[in-house]
Amino acid sequence: MFPSEVTDFFKAQKTPFYYYDLDVLNETLDQIKTHGLSKGFHIHFALKANNQPKILEIIKKAGLGADCVSGGEIQRAIDSGFNSEEIAFAGVGKSDEEMKLGLKHDIFCFNCESPQELEVLNELAGQRNTIARIALRLNPNVEADTHKYITTGLNENKFGINASDLDDMLDKLPGLKNLKLIGIHFHIGSQIEKFTPFEELCTKANALNDHIEEKGFELSVINVGGGFGINYAHPNDNSVPDFERFFGLFEQNIKLKDHQQLHFELGRSVVGQCGSLITKVLFTKYGQTKSFAIVDAGMTELIRPALYQAAHRIDVLTSSGAEETYDVVGPICESSDTFRKDISIPKVERGDLVAIRSAGAYGEVMRSAYNLREANPTFYSDEVG
Repeated sequence: MFPSEVTDFFKAQKTPFYYYDLDVLNETLDQIKTHGLSKGFHIHFALKANNQPKILEIIKKAGLGADCVSGGEIQRAIDSGFNSEEIAFAGVGKSDEEMKLGLKHDIFCFNCESPQELEVLNELAGQRNTIARIALRLNPNVEADTHKYITTGLNENKFGINASDLDDMLDKLPGLKNLKLIGIHFHIGSQIEKFTPFEELCTKANALNDHIEEKGFELSVINVGGGFGINYAHPNDNSVPDFERFFGLFEQNIKLKDHQQLHFELGRSVVGQCGSLITKVLFTKYGQTKSFAIVDAGMTELIRPALYQAAHRIDVLTSSGAEETYDVVGPICESSDTFRKDISIPKVERGDLVAIRSAGAYGEVMRSAYNLREANPTFYSDEVG
């Protein structure tokens, strides 16, 4: 919950808007440094989770690199001070222009996902008379036990290279003279709360690592991606994920060779808990079986509930009355514009402020202008005086 001075600050702002608690972000980064960076792990922050320049500046200063999935994200990373050798470029559908941008900046690595991508990247690198460093994104066929839209490591997903195609690609690589294979890359999904999928990933990664090196390739990078989840139900009690257990699992189970380094691509677990969407109650509406709290934020500001059926904690900031049960809904002309159904919160009235919590990842970055809705300024905790 927010201190009274923060709530007073909120009252003076036009809603809806995003608010970031930088103390939570810095505490999270301290834990990442203690349990990850201090062990020699290389951690790239996934800009797809949050690309706010101020957030990126803090993450860069903490010692993280950048994980990008578009040319725009590469450029944002460069503009935010990330060095080219800290930037990994992933994505199943990289355009020629995006590859050229990566080659121009001589980025650390292209995470490649198909034979055709290798051929195109080799050609583009040849045109620049340069060598592109690549990692093969391999599909380990690990069930991440998460929402079907954010699982990425199964055979039927569009991502990665299946085991049946791997040897053929390895056989062709020596002929692609403008590519240098430096590693292998995995990413099995997002918002993974159980540790068993990560343990299974380690087992598969170890076997594939051995297989590729036995074929005569020397891999310096083992990139296990990200996907570590956060606690959406209890952000106050669990504001920082258990990075000690997360990194410890990989330290114990990944069998690195002397010449190899372990890389991660974390997004949600870094920024998810530091952000909240602050919104105001426009109306309350009572039907025969339902009560609605209609707020001025909608799926245009936070699409996760509509897209992923995500359940964010909702805190009422300006009411301490007896609890009532509401559907908390937005103003967009779509029935899916609903944040929570049948949730018990203190009774609200027109004008009450509400915080939709754990919105620092895949919140503001997915904002849209549907219904020609304007975006209000973003605020940070260091602006509250």
